[in-house]
Amino acid sequence: MTGILAIGDVIDDVIVRPAGPIAPDTDTPSAIERTAGGSAANTACWLGASGASATLVATVGREDVPRHEALLERHGVVPHLRGVDRATGTIVVLSQGGSRAMLTDRGANAETAPDDVDDGLLADHALLHLTGHVLGGPDRDEGWRALLARARLAGLSTSVAPGSAAWLQDLGPGRFRRITAGADLLLAGLDEARLLTGLDDPQAAARALAASHGLVVVTLGGDGSLLARGDRVLRVPIVTTEVVDVTGAGDAYAAGLLGALLQGASDAEAGAAAAALAARAVARVGARP
Repeated sequence: MTGILAIGDVIDDVIVRPAGPIAPDTDTPSAIERTAGGSAANTACWLGASGASATLVATVGREDVPRHEALLERHGVVPHLRGVDRATGTIVVLSQGGSRAMLTDRGANAETAPDDVDDGLLADHALLHLTGHVLGGPDRDEGWRALLARARLAGLSTSVAPGSAAWLQDLGPGRFRRITAGADLLLAGLDEARLLTGLDDPQAAARALAASHGLVVVTLGGDGSLLARGDRVLRVPIVTTEVVDVTGAGDAYAAGLLGALLQGASDAEAGAAAAALAARAVARVGARP
């Protein structure tokens, strides 16, 4: 078994970079670019562009399957896309340097299901990476838990990422933890880690989450990241670069971390590789390489 199997969203991003403050009721000159995104898809593309073997399971509008397959294959990703009679997900990203706001319509992504991953697909991979947006919906919790269990029985390591603090709040932090309990790796932003634990201190939150996961990563934006294993917490600094657009930085970080861990890197080495790839991501517009 080799490579990483990612499950999650494929998105059409519309990235808007206003030239100044957004003026109400009139025009604001802006640079507007249309790119492909989606957390799981972005991570898979950064993995593929870095030379790692990556496969993506996701759902898009039926007419968009060939286009998104080609965009994924461009970065070396093996696509397993299911086409449905529903529009491909779209996000309008208001990007202003180091900050952003996102207006999201998940569209076809809402139909991605645990049954999209069969045992044969699991058998071809070494790590399953599940991004949290797919966990929404009223009746798939047991299916997602069963998928993680099937992956572990098949010998795969398992990795989960909440996706966003707003989404996690809507889903319910307790529900997320019940679905993903026992995953080998949890990657969370600081706001997500605080929601999951009720703890404000980043190190305390990381340690609390590490009690139910082998390795926990808490990203801190410009303050770097924390890697917690048991009671030990390691701080990894950022790689300094000019910040153009932070869209996809967390996805690139995940790719750097997962790729390095799969090659046998230590936690410190994997954290450094993750920071380096995130720095590449923020130095350009768009969420993918």
